[in-house]
Amino acid sequence: MNPRFRLGITGGIGSGKTSVCKVFEVLGIGVFSADREAQKIMENDKVIISGIKAITGKNLYTDGSLNRKELASIIFKDKNILLKVNSLIHPAVFENFKKWTLLQSSPYVIMEAAILFESGGSEFVDRIATVVAPVEQRITRVIQRNKLSQEQVMDRIRNQMDDQERIKRSDFIIQNAENDMIIPSILKIHNEIITLLNTKS
Repeated sequence: MNPRFRLGITGGIGSGKTSVCKVFEVLGIGVFSADREAQKIMENDKVIISGIKAITGKNLYTDGSLNRKELASIIFKDKNILLKVNSLIHPAVFENFKKWTLLQSSPYVIMEAAILFESGGSEFVDRIATVVAPVEQRITRVIQRNKLSQEQVMDRIRNQMDDQERIKRSDFIIQNAENDMIIPSILKIHNEIITLLNTKS
């Protein structure tokens, strides 16, 4: 059957969205990573590639693949360029999400997106779960994972919606500080959605 129900999972950089999504995958739920899809599109879609060159006024593909570090340093310092790049990429990502959803057989599907609200992705899902963790822990995780400086991580955090605003707009909250147990929260959300789907069918 085609899944009719879509759960959005969001959270700031370093909050642990990927770890949360891995647990849902173990439960047999299909996960679509909007961020990974965006990277794929920026590497392979000719229209997007020429759009990025035009918006930034630079060829960021000198060795044949996108220089993501240079793009990040441009867009996180200039909100206007960030908005233009996002409005170029997001419609293509959401179109691919719709096509991908039709191919899934799990009872519901997940769209994982760091900027689910800011990008308009929240319109394509039925419920939203936000993953939250203390900012200090998020910074440490990202510095270790992405080999970025503290200032580079803060640039990214400043360009994302804050946790309070995300929480206000979400149906579920998953606390993911170092000492939090995420599996009970995930199972609770999973069971709630399955129950909802069973009462609808």
